[in-house]
Amino acid sequence: MLVKIYGSAIYGVTAQTITIEVSVDTPGVGYHLVGLPDNAIKESSYRISAALKNVGYKVPGKKITINMAPADLRKEGSAYDLSIAVGILAASDQIQAERIADYIIMGELSLDGGLQPIKGVLPIAIKAREEGFKGIILPKQNTREAAIVSNLEVYGVDNISEVIDFFNEGVPLERTEIDTRKEFQDKINFFPFDFSEVKGQETAKRAMEVAAAGGHNIILIGPPGSGKTMLAKRVPSILPPFTLKEALETTKIHSVAGKIGSETSLMTVRPFRSPHHTISDVALVGGGSYPQPGEISLAHNGVLFLDEMPEFKRTVLEVMRQPLEDRVVTISRAKFTVNYPASFMLVASMNPSPSGYFPDDPNNTSTSFEMQRYMNRLSGPLLDRIDIHVEVQKVEFEQLSDKRKGEGSLVIRERVLKAREAQNERYKDLEISYNAQMGPKEIEKFCELDETSKNLIKMAMDKLNLSARAYDRILKVARTIADLEGAENLQSAHVAEAIQYRSLDREFWNI
Repeated sequence: MLVKIYGSAIYGVTAQTITIEVSVDTPGVGYHLVGLPDNAIKESSYRISAALKNVGYKVPGKKITINMAPADLRKEGSAYDLSIAVGILAASDQIQAERIADYIIMGELSLDGGLQPIKGVLPIAIKAREEGFKGIILPKQNTREAAIVSNLEVYGVDNISEVIDFFNEGVPLERTEIDTRKEFQDKINFFPFDFSEVKGQETAKRAMEVAAAGGHNIILIGPPGSGKTMLAKRVPSILPPFTLKEALETTKIHSVAGKIGSETSLMTVRPFRSPHHTISDVALVGGGSYPQPGEISLAHNGVLFLDEMPEFKRTVLEVMRQPLEDRVVTISRAKFTVNYPASFMLVASMNPSPSGYFPDDPNNTSTSFEMQRYMNRLSGPLLDRIDIHVEVQKVEFEQLSDKRKGEGSLVIRERVLKAREAQNERYKDLEISYNAQMGPKEIEKFCELDETSKNLIKMAMDKLNLSARAYDRILKVARTIADLEGAENLQSAHVAEAIQYRSLDREFWNI
């Protein structure tokens, strides 16, 4: 008997429905699995055999042929165990097959028939709804993630015996339903860190506010213990809240990477990723034999924090140059190409020298040559792509001992939101949504300079030997500063502050 059952495969951050055809024939004995399965799928026969035996069923002693279509696309992972097992039972008349085609069925089997969670459930559920499936059956640990998708019945099971009883005897499965919008709104303003906890550092906090308002990349340069990491961890608390569309985009990426917990359905807070400096190129940008999203994609719509940036391998930093400009990562293989979104805000930190101190600090023991070699770990083109460079000075005792609370994240966030609203209105007919995304055409249109501002920026470029890209960055940051003040046109004060945030471009390169 021939039975068709449906699963799903992940390519990039989207899913493709896989038709699993199971034929059980006589005469003959054997187990033949075709359709470009990887080793994890080939090994499923042992897991399926043990699981069925332990729940009172068996793999028939006949010729079993299983085809996973389309046959020219490689299938990977153990998530097809449940699909294949149910297909074998249906094709051998051990369960009724009438309703099987109504559902996407996915899950990894344990030897006792239990089910283990799988990756990529959200894009699978979205694809199932698009293609008109009635519902999806999957491990209970994944149900909250799939239940984000409306108009789709989501059933979670702990054991394959529950699936068998559902098709054979009509025993109802527990359906999972979530009010996505309510859950989204309830958790959207929860943050573990707040800017009110930061002592002093008013200049750095101002720079963080400007960066958040325009989506600009920023690097913090300061000695150990000055609060660089503390400031970086609080950036998500002043960024605009997720829109539902952004939350779904980000959740899909984390779902594909298997980063969604069993108690989580929809991500409600912008991601904050902080990889260690020993990370590899592939782990940062994504890829591998079976491509997976990297840290820059996991930071999509959020913050990527690179602590002690010069300690990262130069090759790792250089592969970020293209994603910082294009906000997408393309992974190409011989037979396919996948795109991962990578629209993130880069926050980096570094010491001003190998010893950790500024050149004029008495504690600095680094020679000029050592400092130059240290700074050369960051290429000029990479620094050009970072809009804001800001010094973070050592915090004095009087500031640390002051019991008064600083300005809170909610207050700063209100100003950021007003600036973003102005940007949304300005770019409503364009494909961009905030200042950092402006291209040459938008800069020319929205960043017109008066004569005073032109002279100011000309002097800065001559003195600091800035590149054309740095010129564009100054204008983008100046546009954001103007938006924070509610100004329609750029003024010399806005340009002057923006230039101040580029002054580190050459200050350390010319040691």
